[in-house]
Amino acid sequence: MLNDRTLVMGILNVTPDSFADGGRHFDFESAINRAREMISEGVDIIDVGGESTRPGADRVSEEEELDRVIPVITELSEILNNGIVISIDTTRANIAQAAIGAGATLVNDVSGGLADPKMATLIASNSAIQYVVMHWRGHAKDMQKAAQYKNVVSDVKEELENRVIALTRAGVLPEQIILDPGIGFSKSAEHNWELLRNIDRIALLGFPIVVGASRKRFLGDLIGAHSADDRESATIALTTYLARSGIWGVRTHSVKPHRDAIAVVEEMKK
Repeated sequence: MLNDRTLVMGILNVTPDSFADGGRHFDFESAINRAREMISEGVDIIDVGGESTRPGADRVSEEEELDRVIPVITELSEILNNGIVISIDTTRANIAQAAIGAGATLVNDVSGGLADPKMATLIASNSAIQYVVMHWRGHAKDMQKAAQYKNVVSDVKEELENRVIALTRAGVLPEQIILDPGIGFSKSAEHNWELLRNIDRIALLGFPIVVGASRKRFLGDLIGAHSADDRESATIALTTYLARSGIWGVRTHSVKPHRDAIAVVEEMKK
């Protein structure tokens, strides 16, 4: 997906327990209504997820995840006709395969293929599918125990590079790959800030970069905002910073404020 500005990937959590919006869009009608709102606000990608990846979250069954996301993706594929991309947020190859069949053209895998050995084969066999490869050190339940680094920027860069090597050896095309440094996943607040300050070093790997930091706790810690909704202003500020750096995309809960911030950045570049 080529772009001349930072893209907005809108989060559509069809879950009861995601940290920022769990339960708001859990039923089918609410999810579709939220998708329509995002479309009207100029979203580029709608990222549909059926399993929370917040720290400490329990896993759901594959059957439950399928039941949550496939009806929504099927409906979205019927109402979208203006170039908006449907993304499936999953670590399971079977879910990704079903989502592709229903109309998704991007797979957002927080494990980068580590959680399910079948994922690489699936992506390799669907060369038109884009694949977000996130830095990952374990499932949500225990991931913060792995937040140990010698140098977080160098370590994350090296581990992402190793995933790219493994995936391309499995047949995934380099042009399918988008990298995500995994802000908030097995990271302390300072790890997150250090990665964001040095996002250009991750970009040296030569792949598009997407950042998902929307309303996360480390932003709240900085500005004294305990509620996820109260971290939106900090998230917009971060989007502005990243857009100035030429980042490929940002994954956000709201859409219009981020499109507006990106529009200002693009105007200032002229």
